[in-house]
Amino acid sequence: MKKLAVVLLVAVASFCLVSSAFAGAVAPGATAKCNNAKSITIENTGGSSDWGDANASVWFSSTFITSAISLSPGSHQGFSGNGGGAAGNKQVKMPSKHSMGHTKVVLGAQNNFSRGDSISDINGEVRITNTGTTGLSVTCG
Repeated sequence: MKKLAVVLLVAVASFCLVSSAFAGAVAPGATAKCNNAKSITIENTGGSSDWGDANASVWFSSTFITSAISLSPGSHQGFSGNGGGAAGNKQVKMPSKHSMGHTKVVLGAQNNFSRGDSISDINGEVRITNTGTTGLSVTCG
């Protein structure tokens, strides 16, 4: 009976680990994993932060490089938010080219590169760690 309980516990733990690795909400401090994905979508799901900033650390097993991603749809990045655009636009009568931050980013596979040739190659395992204060949604495609 004890062996059956251990096997059941391992099966449930494995299921929870696998289901959390493929998609869904990633709470602050949590990590999601994708293996050999064709695309990875990382999306800011908002939350309790004043600005709605979401930050992630993305580790690529193909290159052993970690990159940072910030998704800040409510942040004006230091530019004036009154429609005047960046400082100096009014003086030269140029329309504002400023836009707010984005809510999601899609990382795509690069088929023309061999493993490890690209800095952000998503072949192999990719770990996305939520380093911000709001939730993220990660989808492995």
